[in-house]
Amino acid sequence: MAIISVINGPNLNMLGTREPGIYGAQTLADIENNLAQLAEQHGHELLFYQSNAEHDLVNTVQQSKQNGVAVILLNPAALTHTSVALRDAMLASDTPFIELHLSNVHARESFRQHSYFSDIAKGVICGFGPKSYELALLAALPLIENTPRG
Repeated sequence: MAIISVINGPNLNMLGTREPGIYGAQTLADIENNLAQLAEQHGHELLFYQSNAEHDLVNTVQQSKQNGVAVILLNPAALTHTSVALRDAMLASDTPFIELHLSNVHARESFRQHSYFSDIAKGVICGFGPKSYELALLAALPLIENTPRG
């Protein structure tokens, strides 16, 4: 069994009511429940975290190794385009991660098309709404198998 950490950035706590035409009608709790079931089906444990505060996200990433996290699924939300601090934390943690987004950031405003994470992520999944989380978890499974633990 491995631990998969799902880290969510600002405003994702508003899913279900925030711009449902872009982000869908599911809440973050709905996504967490579905993802926890999928992780369990594959024999893994899920740690799910959301914060609107950049420093809390940085702290969570920094603690990932000591918490035994094998892989991170990261939806940095608006911090995708602004956070060097979170990028540095991801690099320092040395934990493989997949960047994910609900919307297709490449089809949106130009400022949303730059990511501080894509070039250091194992992969990027975007544009599939809440299904992006499930796709990211499935993509993480081979990474878990290849990540030394212990």
